[in-house]
Formats: sequence, C-alpha cells, structure tokens
Amino acid sequence: MSPASATAPLTLALSKGRIFEETLPLLEAAGVHVTESPESSRKLILPTSDPGLRLIIVRASDVPTYVQYGAADFGIAGKDVLFEHAAQHPGGLYQPIDLNIAKCRLCVAVRQGFDYQAAVSQGSRLRVATKYVQAAREHFARKGVYVDLIKLYGSMELAPLVGLADAIVDLVSTGGTLKANNLVEVEEIVDISSRLIVNQASLKTRAAALQPLLDAFARASADK
Repeated sequence: MSPASATAPLTLALSKGRIFEETLPLLEAAGVHVTESPESSRKLILPTSDPGLRLIIVRASDVPTYVQYGAADFGIAGKDVLFEHAAQHPGGLYQPIDLNIAKCRLCVAVRQGFDYQAAVSQGSRLRVATKYVQAAREHFARKGVYVDLIKLYGSMELAPLVGLADAIVDLVSTGGTLKANNLVEVEEIVDISSRLIVNQASLKTRAAALQPLLDAFARASADK
C-alpha cells in the first residue's frame, strides 16, 4: 500500500499508555499540541494543533504494521515490538531515531526459590512463557539452553506460579510487579527504549513535510 496523498495530513501511529504520554513533550518541542487523550476519548484518529498532522491510536504491536504498509507515515514503537515485527516482516521500516522514551529492559524471571543457574548449567530443558518469542528464542540459543517456548499475551507472571512455565521473558521497569508476585529477575536480555519508525515511501515522497518533525524529535530526544 502506498502512503497517503501529499496533500493529506501526515499520520503518526501511537499506542496508548506510556509511549503516548512520553511522546507528548516531543510533539510539543516540535510545536504540536494534542488536544484529546486516547484514555478519555473513544476516537481512534486524533487531530492536533497542526492541520498537517494527525494521530492514530493502535495496539503497540500493530504500530510497525501500520507504518510498513503506509497506513501511517511514521510511528513510535518499542525496540521489543520492532524486534518481533522484523522477524516476520523483514525490511520496509526506516528507524532513524532512538527517542530514549519508555525505557525498560527485557529480562528472564523465575519464581523465588527456583534455581535457574543450576537448571541452565545442568542442561535442563526449560519451559519459558513469553510474548516475545523471537527475542527469547535467540537469547537462549546464544546460551545453548534448550527451551520450550509458550506464547502468552498477558499476565505473564502467573505462568511460573501455577506450573505452566519454569521462567518468563518479559519487560521489566521497576520490578514491582515481579516482587508482588514472588518472582525474581535472573537475567537481563536487552535494554529497551522506543524508536521513531518511518515508512520508506513516505520518506521519499513527503520528505518536505516529514523532515522538520524528524529533526525536532531528534533534538528533543537528544536532550533527554
């Protein structure tokens, strides 16, 4: 699918929650104000103070798809989401800027009392629950650890507690959720932050409109 007409507003794809909230200051640094919140509005297309820019609100995992296929000219997505997307849809996305927002880390966690290091060193085959199957598969392959991956979409912390899995691979920010569920972090896989991604066709055909926003985002993120 080709990007929208050059006369149409640019479309920025965002997800609700932390990424949306931490993107607002970057937009404001570019002179753009968002007058409605996706948390209080049922609208999925939000106008901005700039008639040449609108926002669309989609699931975090769908942001790269909207951008790759031209339904959005650019978007903001976490490195975790981009890694999983690239495994199934290689190419098609330009990732010019690490925005240094929505920072966290992708980690391995187990229930308290489970001897993870012993299980790994003894060559045990682990059951690992995760939403991030590709990242988990590559991590354990590098370590030479045999795993059975169980894909879940939420409530990851429950899996070790009820015997579904020995470990989980999930995003961790403060670690409070792990602690509340009697889990402990045993291994960090990678630091995560959110990146600006751009449709490659839009970058060519709408560069005059896009570039000032990209430059403003780059300046604002460099100051973080």
